[in-house]
Amino acid sequence: MSDILSQLFQVLESRKGADPDSSYVASLYARGLNKILEKVGEEAVETILAARDSEVSGDNKALISETADLWFHSLVMLAKLGEHPDKVLAELERRFGLSGHDEKASRSQKH
Repeated sequence: MSDILSQLFQVLESRKGADPDSSYVASLYARGLNKILEKVGEEAVETILAARDSEVSGDNKALISETADLWFHSLVMLAKLGEHPDKVLAELERRFGLSGHDEKASRSQKH
């Protein structure tokens, strides 16, 4: 799974210097972090709505599509801020095997 994330990250990095008219990602970068965050929020809402619809219909096609959009825009956000998706995977790996309650408690102690 991390192979596709690394490949996508490389493409996202290559778009940082691209002409905004030549690439959707380049246009997001050119419009700045707030536009990227707006897209992440929009995709999060669309994912939530798709999940609700999926529960009723039993059809997860839209849910998968919207989740892919959410992940994609989250990766654009990370790339804009200079972070590699491997750091997110490492954080998930760190949490693996921890009780969710214990992990959440450790985050509240850090703040």
